[in-house]
Amino acid sequence: MKNEIDSKFVLRVFDKIRQEGEEHEGKYRLEGVVAYTDFDGYTLFINDAKVAMQFGFHNQYHFDYQKSDDFDAFEKKLRNIDKSY
Repeated sequence: MKNEIDSKFVLRVFDKIRQEGEEHEGKYRLEGVVAYTDFDGYTLFINDAKVAMQFGFHNQYHFDYQKSDDFDAFEKKLRNIDKSY
């Protein structure tokens, strides 16, 4: 996921978090991962305590994190959600 991200994977995980997660003030939490959209629904946000991902229009995305280990743990969480739900 570092250099190339599969948009179907992101959308699938986002949907699983919304379907299976706990909702609080428009944000959904599942296994330590939070997912929500901006006001118009065009931009998705998925984050945990150390990594933030913004996924938007035309499959553009941006990650914000300090350490590559944090990113690797975030990716593992997303793959686990995808596999488990």
